[in-house]
Amino acid sequence: MFAGISTALITPFKTDGTVDEDAFRRLIDFQEENGVDVIVPCGSTGESATLSPDEHIRVIEIAVDQAKKAKVLAGAGSNSTAEAITLSRHAEDLGADGILSISPYYNKPTQEGIYLHYKAIAESVEIPIVVYNVPGRTGSNITSETMLRMAEIPGIDAVKEASGNMAQVQRIIAGRPKGFEVLSGDDGLTIPLMSIGADGVISVAGNCCPGLMSKMVHYMESRLFDEALGINNMLLPLFSALFVESNPIPVKFAMKRLGFGNGIPRLPLTPLSEKGQAVLVPVLEELGL
Repeated sequence: MFAGISTALITPFKTDGTVDEDAFRRLIDFQEENGVDVIVPCGSTGESATLSPDEHIRVIEIAVDQAKKAKVLAGAGSNSTAEAITLSRHAEDLGADGILSISPYYNKPTQEGIYLHYKAIAESVEIPIVVYNVPGRTGSNITSETMLRMAEIPGIDAVKEASGNMAQVQRIIAGRPKGFEVLSGDDGLTIPLMSIGADGVISVAGNCCPGLMSKMVHYMESRLFDEALGINNMLLPLFSALFVESNPIPVKFAMKRLGFGNGIPRLPLTPLSEKGQAVLVPVLEELGL
């Protein structure tokens, strides 16, 4: 369904701060030309938190229209269950193949609240839901027990796991129902997680290195471990440097160098600092970016 390599796309902006639709379409073409299986508009990397509702819907609409080979997994989460349902229905109406739904942030719900949140979304749409667990951004974790319970809800078909808790992810992989996919939410953990049964990654580095990320993940799918590890070792400095400041600040800087947008995120995020550039630029140059 969403196995393999997915890229969490940036949302390119023009100098006036509006969405650069031409750059976004070219970015989708760039992804497809380099073997990416799934594109993910309006996730954290796409700055969904600072897109207006109209912009959010428009970005998903462009992705669905432009993608010819890749599936579209549309970011449609919220810390308001009602708002998440509304965004999910819009994504479904626009023709997205599925939705990526972040666990409710700021509210810090109980595990039962998280379960009921996703159950309500699943009952509101027909397309598949990928749960997004990223405690570093949401302030709460989805435990393996809760995730396995949610995996039994019709329509909840995968999880993007970005907790960094290997034991937790292993419990989900070991206990999941047949067909339920586990996707790494961390580029640097792709190989370790796929080696124990995860199905792929939703990648930040895929924005600027879609070809290498595609090869690495597809090598892992084919059990060509040495070939995958060679690419992983080459990209390790990039995986680290892309988080020298809050995502997507560094990757937007990198994408400007490649001609996709102005490199400037929306406030309260700021452009990559000189200190951050001193870390990232040598890595990009070493990779020919």
